[in-house]
Amino acid sequence: MPYRVDPIDADKTVMIVVDMQNDFVAEGAKLRSAQAAAMVPKLAATLKFCRENGIRVVYTAHAHRRDGCDMGLYDDLYPPIADRSTLVDGTPGVEIYPALAPAAGEHVIKKHRYSGFFGTDLDMILREWGARTVVVSGTTTENCCHATARDALFHNYSVIFLSDATGTFDYPDVGQGAMSAEEVHKATLVVLAFSTADVMTVDDFKARVTNSKRSSAATKAA
Repeated sequence: MPYRVDPIDADKTVMIVVDMQNDFVAEGAKLRSAQAAAMVPKLAATLKFCRENGIRVVYTAHAHRRDGCDMGLYDDLYPPIADRSTLVDGTPGVEIYPALAPAAGEHVIKKHRYSGFFGTDLDMILREWGARTVVVSGTTTENCCHATARDALFHNYSVIFLSDATGTFDYPDVGQGAMSAEEVHKATLVVLAFSTADVMTVDDFKARVTNSKRSSAATKAA
């Protein structure tokens, strides 16, 4: 049987929006994910739903200091990061894409590795909020979203992974064959559904959310 989070208690659930930054989403960005850009309207509507139903929203943003002191091995992995043209802290590229801008009071957690939990205070914030479940959305499916979902599991959170509010990019052949974004995305969803998360669509997520406000309204209506 696949892992299942049901019901989804809005009061104990937090939406994590992973790295939906200009450097990953905006037209012409060197690390742009076309899949992520295409799902922006759906994710924006999902965030509106979360806010209306009492689900907290928190963002991550991948950023590095210009002097490279927090870079690690990314200098060897990604030329646009190595040449300091992408993901530089303090530049417009690391800001959240405008259509998904945080609402007043929502936090953006800056991170230096794939996982939103590594070297950040995300877990501290989630625990302060009393979160038991996290919902993962954003980009890229197989790197930062996958790593954040795995780390959430390691921190004993139930994990929901949105199949149509995450996205990635085409992979070139670097010795193991090329893969399209669709293939990378699907493979990651299969792995996560087996070992890490309740993988579902946005519509499924919305249908399975329960909260005290909705329950109170239903009781009064009855």
